[in-house]
Amino acid sequence: MPAAKRKSDAPTAGPRAKKSKTASDHTEARELIDTILDGDDVEISASEARAIAEYTKWLEGELTATKPKEKTAEEIHGAAGKLRNACVSGIKKQMAWKPSCKTNGAKWSYDGVCSDPVVFASLLGLGAPPTWKMQKYTVPEFEAVMGSIEASVRYDTLELVANVTVRYQRNEGTFKMSGSYGCHHHMRK
Repeated sequence: MPAAKRKSDAPTAGPRAKKSKTASDHTEARELIDTILDGDDVEISASEARAIAEYTKWLEGELTATKPKEKTAEEIHGAAGKLRNACVSGIKKQMAWKPSCKTNGAKWSYDGVCSDPVVFASLLGLGAPPTWKMQKYTVPEFEAVMGSIEASVRYDTLELVANVTVRYQRNEGTFKMSGSYGCHHHMRK
């Protein structure tokens, strides 16, 4: 029977032996910084200067790790395109025949989520994220950025009419679009 292996008492060396520093490992550097900021004249040794430099590098790494990655113009455009397709599809699904279509009074409302204000701005063709909570668009203005929105019914075509209201809650990352639609041939009379 083979002899059982004993664990070595020697400390292991390798990638696991070295631990990354945490905020508590930089106590000396933080205390030195506080003393300097308090206005006290302090002479710093080379080892203390190194401790402050290491702490600074550690803080930069922490900041970089928590900072969200910025999207490229292509990624923003792609995300806005997907969102636009979802909005148009959702609006069209609500455009069904009902008696109020004859008077152009049928209502639609689309609720969506867009947590990135830059993508939402791109969706609406804005140069910068919106600072407003509500904006009204005419049908031509709305369709210029969203595309033509029509739905076919048996003997007619349903189209957007009147103004389109867009509400955007930036802090919640939600939006709501609403308006009216009606029959194409009733709009020509």
